[in-house]
Amino acid sequence: MKDEKYILKWLNGEIPDEELSLLKQDKSFKNLEKIAHYSSQIETPKVDIEKALKEFGLKKTTVKKSKVISFNYKSVYKYAAAVIVLLVSSYFLFFNNSASFSTQYAETKTFNLPDNSEVILNANSNISFNKKKWEDNRNLQLDGEAYFKVKKGKSFTVNTSLGKVTVLGTQFNVKKRKNFFEVKTFEGLVSVQYKNTLVKLAKGKVFKVINDTIQGVTTFNINDKYWLQNESNFKSIPLKFVIDDLQNQYDYTVSTKNINLDQLYTGGFTHTDINIALQAITIPLQLSYTIEGKNITIYKNDK
Repeated sequence: MKDEKYILKWLNGEIPDEELSLLKQDKSFKNLEKIAHYSSQIETPKVDIEKALKEFGLKKTTVKKSKVISFNYKSVYKYAAAVIVLLVSSYFLFFNNSASFSTQYAETKTFNLPDNSEVILNANSNISFNKKKWEDNRNLQLDGEAYFKVKKGKSFTVNTSLGKVTVLGTQFNVKKRKNFFEVKTFEGLVSVQYKNTLVKLAKGKVFKVINDTIQGVTTFNINDKYWLQNESNFKSIPLKFVIDDLQNQYDYTVSTKNINLDQLYTGGFTHTDINIALQAITIPLQLSYTIEGKNITIYKNDK
């Protein structure tokens, strides 16, 4: 921008409406807004400007006693603050290349990666990656669950705290929750690494780890994409993981009473009706439930 005094006035909230109108006409104003936005989120070091300038003034007068140096502290402070804003914010605009997508409870999100690979992120999940290096390094971090439609190209890697999944171009689902890791291949061939175990998963194959124990490789119906169709389905899964999934999809707090959470559950529940979902879980296991506000209690009746 040509006139820095407008910028300083704007940063300090002292610019008149007519000057602000001129400033907004400048094609660089959007970048300036980004700088102001990022800088407002940074806590800069606290400096005693009066003391620092006073010491600086004393040093100058010691060298040249004949000169009388005076400072407009308020003006110097404003310029110094503006310089700090510009320098620190430049880092976020030009060097911070991380990108992330996240979902809350009972929320899903669909987005494209820089190579146009598609990701559908399930509830209570997060994905992060380096967008600048993406062309040469298709590498991302996942916490939660996501379905991937990967464009063919260089190696594509999904990292989780429990295992790593690598492909070239395919469709697959990765689920990483506490003490639970699962990979399903819907198209192509997927390489899964869990600690020292490396498994190749062809279309229709699923690899699962529960409580740090590998369950092996089994088959599944590729036409059933489950949570993508607003359903959660399970085959011989401990009840505690089913309840965790219910909480993610409905944003309810679930407590249990007199229940063995390690008992295995086979079945599923809908994501569209909490009562129908709870009935699908409790009836096969001969359990009961109550709902009070956003709290659910699942219990076993003592007869």
